[in-house]
Amino acid sequence: MRSLFWRIFASFWLAVALVAGLSMLLGRALDQDAWVLGRHPALKDVAELWSQLYERNGPEAAQQFLEKRKQRYRVNIQVLNEEGQALVYGTFPPRAAAFEARHDNPKRLPWRRITEEYRSPATGETYLFIYRIPHPEMMAWHRESLFWPLSALTIALVVLTAISLLLTLSITRPLGRLRGAVYDLGQTAYQQNSLARLADRGDEFGVLARDFNRMGSRLQDLIGSQRQLLRDVSHELRSPLARLRVALALTERAEPAQRDQLWGRLTQECDRLEALIAEILALARLDADPGTPQPVDLRRLLDGLLEDAALATPEQRLQVRMDSRPIALQGWPDMLGRALDNLLRNALRFNPVEQPIEIEVSQQDGFLRIAVRDHGPGAPAEIIERLGEPFFRAPKQEAPGHGLGLAIARRAAERHEGQLLLANHPQGGFVATLELPLAE
Repeated sequence: MRSLFWRIFASFWLAVALVAGLSMLLGRALDQDAWVLGRHPALKDVAELWSQLYERNGPEAAQQFLEKRKQRYRVNIQVLNEEGQALVYGTFPPRAAAFEARHDNPKRLPWRRITEEYRSPATGETYLFIYRIPHPEMMAWHRESLFWPLSALTIALVVLTAISLLLTLSITRPLGRLRGAVYDLGQTAYQQNSLARLADRGDEFGVLARDFNRMGSRLQDLIGSQRQLLRDVSHELRSPLARLRVALALTERAEPAQRDQLWGRLTQECDRLEALIAEILALARLDADPGTPQPVDLRRLLDGLLEDAALATPEQRLQVRMDSRPIALQGWPDMLGRALDNLLRNALRFNPVEQPIEIEVSQQDGFLRIAVRDHGPGAPAEIIERLGEPFFRAPKQEAPGHGLGLAIARRAAERHEGQLLLANHPQGGFVATLELPLAE
């Protein structure tokens, strides 16, 4: 992963290394004596060359070497022994030496004075070299010698500026795109492709963009489902309300003997309206925070549902096949119970009395599957994909219902990070399967 952490980390240490290197370079430049001795062409290796020439050819050859240096570089050189006595005449005139001795401040002299001690490896003798470089010569050499450190400093600053600019842009540009996406999300105009390029990145911004896309998609789905639910609810409520108005109008004009029949119809319509509102509220609660998941005792949950079904429809037979292995399921028992109750009631509507309703519980590949099968006519293949949408009912369906049972079951499965599978059984009838992940 091209982590943003490692980019910042590497940039930081690169800057530290460059600053350290420049500090060392400038430190050497500020140490003028060492810098001049190591860099100035008139002084570089003079001590070694002179001592070898002096020890091999004598004072006369050593004096000529110093005079040639003065003619070429205009630098005066004196060489003293350990007792401070001159070994050769040198190139520094006595008058200039007397002038130098009268001045307490070396900075006011017209030349730069530098000393160097050198120990000969051949004889072990120690020599003291005194160099005097005129200030004009020193300034001219400085202009040339400082070109390299100044160039290095300029290059380092350019590199640091480029790295800082790239690092800043790599942070601010994604933040700007995320800010725009947040604004669009607040205006309900968010588009998934607005962060497509950012989501392809392999660093933390890519992870954040992918998480934001999932969040935006989820929020848009919720907003769309809420709007659709509101439209569907308003549509579904019109029918029972219209029937109530008609029944009330008839009751007002009916004779006292007919009112008893109309009161029964009013009660029936009120019960239907109450059942519809209860299912709408149950569907809306599935989008709310259900709290912390807890262990689900599936066997106990199924036993309760089977008892309720036996009381409501004693003529129907229920056949249960359940895996004997322990079931480790985490979730919300009330939500799961409502989903299974809706699947069971849906099967009871269409199942013929002479055939049993089959409930099969199995575990496979880390998933729990609860299949509820009836032996009814099944569903047309072209509408199976739409089953589970709120308020959707099969055409010409005569059984009572509002088209919310399967929608509640599907939302409950999604809340458990599972899915609801709907299909016609190969041997006839219809099968609804809740597929839920098992706890690790």
